[in-house]
Amino acid sequence: MTRFRLPLLLAALLLLAGCGFHLRNQIALPADLGPVRVVGASTSYSALATSLSRGLQAAGATLAAPVGEDEDPAAGEQVATLRITSERWGDLPIAVDQFGRAQEFSLRYAVVFAFTRADGTDLVPQQVVELSRDYVSPPQDATGTTTEREVLAEELRREMAASILRRVDGVVRSGPVNTAP
Repeated sequence: MTRFRLPLLLAALLLLAGCGFHLRNQIALPADLGPVRVVGASTSYSALATSLSRGLQAAGATLAAPVGEDEDPAAGEQVATLRITSERWGDLPIAVDQFGRAQEFSLRYAVVFAFTRADGTDLVPQQVVELSRDYVSPPQDATGTTTEREVLAEELRREMAASILRRVDGVVRSGPVNTAP
């Protein structure tokens, strides 16, 4: 029995080494980026902006102080800006029962963002990221539906922040963006 363990272990190690799996690297940011400010779609609290700020800080970025509601972001210091232009949520019914009541929904989350350097050039040009998750909501037993939807919304918010940061990482790793008109 023990003489089969070592060859089996070596075979498993070789298979895992050859499958192409590797851990994701830390997000790359330009060395000359300087301080970064995350600006949400609204002037009030944004959970997505908070998640993005934490992700940028974990990647080594220096966060600039948030802009107050009565301040103009352009009037202060020159900082790179990750601007969330809009956040949209939507529930789309995807299945109905024999009485025409919605049974399954698709929860959709779309964000428009852009990342500009302190000098105003685009690091990541404006783009849209859309995520969705499907969930079942039987109309006759809607006890846990609200909680399930809230859990899915929080999961989508985390995934959206990770997706935006991966796009920034992809742009930085691919080289400089041509912003000439």
